[in-house]
Amino acid sequence: MDKRYFIGVDISKATLDWAIFDGKTIIFQSQCDNTEAAIKAMIKLIKVLPGFTTAQSVCCLEHTGIYSMHLLSSLYKIKLPIWLESSLQIKKSGGLQRGKTDAIDAVRIAEYAFRFRDKIRLWQPPRSVLQKLAALSALRQRLLGVRQQLQQPMTEQQGFVDSSLQKQLAKTCQASLKGINADLKDTERQINELIQNDERLKELFDWITSVPGVGKTTAVEVVVATNEFIAIQDPKKLACHAGVAPFEYKSGSSVRGKTGVSQHARMRLKSMFHLGAMAAIRVRGELQDYYQRKVSEGKNKMLVLNAVRNKLIHRVCSVVHRQQKYDKNYTTIFA
Repeated sequence: MDKRYFIGVDISKATLDWAIFDGKTIIFQSQCDNTEAAIKAMIKLIKVLPGFTTAQSVCCLEHTGIYSMHLLSSLYKIKLPIWLESSLQIKKSGGLQRGKTDAIDAVRIAEYAFRFRDKIRLWQPPRSVLQKLAALSALRQRLLGVRQQLQQPMTEQQGFVDSSLQKQLAKTCQASLKGINADLKDTERQINELIQNDERLKELFDWITSVPGVGKTTAVEVVVATNEFIAIQDPKKLACHAGVAPFEYKSGSSVRGKTGVSQHARMRLKSMFHLGAMAAIRVRGELQDYYQRKVSEGKNKMLVLNAVRNKLIHRVCSVVHRQQKYDKNYTTIFA
């Protein structure tokens, strides 16, 4: 069914700016607080627009993390189609722009939704268990970051300060580090319980972690990033999302840049696959043989390592597609 109303919402922590485009002009523009009650009141105002139906409308908004939770929940309850789009994608598509306010951004988002209506990708909420898994994974990363901030300076200054002072500083941090380690252990326990108590997650983790070089932490990031392989199934798209897919940089006869990966990527996922590739080339196996062979041929080490990262991504997608654990001797029926 063709869309009649294109709703653009600019989200901030305190307020939401709304703009509705009907294909010709902005017919509605307003602002409300970023609360469930205010959003419900705004939806009531929108519903009285001439000929408004949820089926003939779409609400486009940017990825803003937790600030968009109230809006997503309210819109999903009334079954209004939701289009979550990258803020950079919207900005780049707007051409040369002057000025910026929340109200102007809402109009630009609504106009973007109209111009690219043939590329609408409707958002579906992940399962509650996956939302919990994502929150626990984020908490785990924050705890690791705090622990590193405490431990690393202590290690680096060892040998440069008086030994008695070093012992005093280490003793001062001991209680904090003990608490952080306890919280990390508890977070890991909760993550394991979520995985073991959900049949789908347990199945996915059994397949993914069977790939050499891919551990549980990487599997968590992959499952969250792909929404249990619902949002992303193609290994090439996942490699692009993770920032390990190489792209050419050429134009005419004068521009001859090096082929490289894009910096527009999910950096945490890229980091996990990098660590997995580093682990894979350190143990005896075909990936180590591949790495050593390519390096001996004169290939750049980082280029070969990136190829290993790509191989891991393709293998992860393959085991999920085949719904069975990794088998290094597996051959297709076409072989």
